Amino acid sequence: MRPLQWILIFSICATLFLTTKAGPGADKITSLPGQPQVTFQQYSGYITIDEKQKRALFYYFVEAETDPASKPLVLWLNGGPGCSSIGAGAFVEHGPFRPSGDVLLKNEYSWNRGANMLYLESPAGVGFSYSANKSFYSFINDEITARDNLAFLENWFKKFPEYRNRDFFITGESYAGHYVPQLARLVIQSNMKSNFKGIAIGNPLLDFDTDFNSRAVYIWSHGLISDSTFEMFTSVCNYSQISREMQNGTLTTVCSEVIREVSREVSRSINAYDITIDVCLSPISAQSQLLNKMLQAEKLDVCVEDETDKYLNRKDVQAALRAQLVGVTEWTFCSDVIKYDVQNLEVPTIHILGTLAKSGIRVLVYSGDQDSVIPLIGTRKLVNELAKELGLKTTVPYRAWFEGRQVAGWTQVYGDILSFATIRGASHEAPFSQPERSLVLFNGFLAGNPLPEEA
Repeated sequence: MRPLQWILIFSICATLFLTTKAGPGADKITSLPGQPQVTFQQYSGYITIDEKQKRALFYYFVEAETDPASKPLVLWLNGGPGCSSIGAGAFVEHGPFRPSGDVLLKNEYSWNRGANMLYLESPAGVGFSYSANKSFYSFINDEITARDNLAFLENWFKKFPEYRNRDFFITGESYAGHYVPQLARLVIQSNMKSNFKGIAIGNPLLDFDTDFNSRAVYIWSHGLISDSTFEMFTSVCNYSQISREMQNGTLTTVCSEVIREVSREVSRSINAYDITIDVCLSPISAQSQLLNKMLQAEKLDVCVEDETDKYLNRKDVQAALRAQLVGVTEWTFCSDVIKYDVQNLEVPTIHILGTLAKSGIRVLVYSGDQDSVIPLIGTRKLVNELAKELGLKTTVPYRAWFEGRQVAGWTQVYGDILSFATIRGASHEAPFSQPERSLVLFNGFLAGNPLPEEA
């Protein structure tokens, strides 16, 4: 055989090797420790977004339970800023499994029943994502996060090219009210090829003053504070002012007194993210362990975050995920190494939703109605004002929507592009506390269908 033929054959083999190495096969999960048998495929691994700085973002990808080739692709981002999408989104809220002791239980209301779900640890320094240059953690802001998330997507599509032409949605909750719209805007502005259809954000931070100051009326109307304290919380020192002063280390005496009284009346035994849910009791005694088990048997596993923390810190689990701990000693729900620019919290993102809607991107904003952190009151007001600014007519008047024969929440739709919905009885992490209702909402959003009316 002539030398040129050898060179050609070697080049082809090398190309095939590199393609295989870079493709999804290397990231395929055989099985997670303790998981039940399933038919869908799972993948996890790193996407390097900066070779020079050795910055890489970790992902967990779960194909749809049935016929994944016909299902859309959905990216999920948790908020924080700095909290884990894999820990919270995948293992607490709407992923295929939930940890319980040494095993994983099947989540019957997993969102991969209707979509191929992609969970991303972002920004670097969150969860298993990392930067070898630790100084990066001191300069993270919304602009950097959005840019890195876009770079992740571009490189992820190279690894999974068959998903590039699928209907594509970006979803998230809480501070993802910044992450999701900012990334969506970059996707539109970039040359990245994708069939981008819409965004959905739950209990999102969209406007600092409106969202934070709606807390007072919410907790007062639900009986958590007295009339006199409500008066102080609205006229003497409101929550946005308290938050600014705390961030700047300049908490005044008057605001300190207000927040102290609010905290005393609300009580430390109330979960602000769901004012109706029981708190997880520290298992310091046999009695508290028994009570925890009773609560879990009756309804939700209120200690699932503790279970998830233990699970993702197991060495065998990290090995199965091919996850690394770089510069940290353990995986955590919310990063304690990144120093996010908290001034970004005050940058409104509600206007970006308007830009997306004008571009033909469907926008769903939803609220778990038991959340006092980002209450539905402020969110509903912001969406209604945005619809008026855009000149969108109400196409579905404010009404109840149903899951089965029960009221699952309330909704209003503007034009065919912007919608608002509440999830009745749901927390800040709505799919955790109301999984079935959240799945109905999610599937309706993907299909572009109105939420069900009373049967």
